[in-house]
Amino acid sequence: MTPEERLRYHQHESGPVMNELRAWLDIQFAETKVEPNSGLGMAIRYLLKHWKRLTLFLRQPGAPLDNNIAEKAVKKAILQRKNSLFYKTANGARIGDLFMSLIHTCELSGANPLDYLTQLQQHADELAHNPTQWMPWNYRATLEAATIPGGPGVPRLRSTSGTRLDPG
Repeated sequence: MTPEERLRYHQHESGPVMNELRAWLDIQFAETKVEPNSGLGMAIRYLLKHWKRLTLFLRQPGAPLDNNIAEKAVKKAILQRKNSLFYKTANGARIGDLFMSLIHTCELSGANPLDYLTQLQQHADELAHNPTQWMPWNYRATLEAATIPGGPGVPRLRSTSGTRLDPG
């Protein structure tokens, strides 16, 4: 579905359910069915406080129904923070943070982290001369563009020693 079609669907299917839920929440406090300081009362207050953001999917096309992407990113950061406690030096922890950031950026851009880091090592000279061409989201295009038109798959990049890698 397009974002607009999905919005109409949610307005038709989810809108009435969300309206019923809102009415039920309001009644709980209005008719003192729930103590405001109880666990349920605090949960209801939380829902009511965040109602506008919770129901954004009923008003804005393309609004996500969950925040799983953000949750995954936070989990990676928390895991890395926990793991960094076991590095022997502060510099080791910084290097670990750097690699974790690179790996996560690769995953977000659809690149294989191991392949990406391997290519960076194999093409260190080219990387030093033009780092913007070696980002996780475009390094594959850089590698593909570096082939000789007459011979598919034959690289014309320079090795780390500076000699040309193409046959000649």
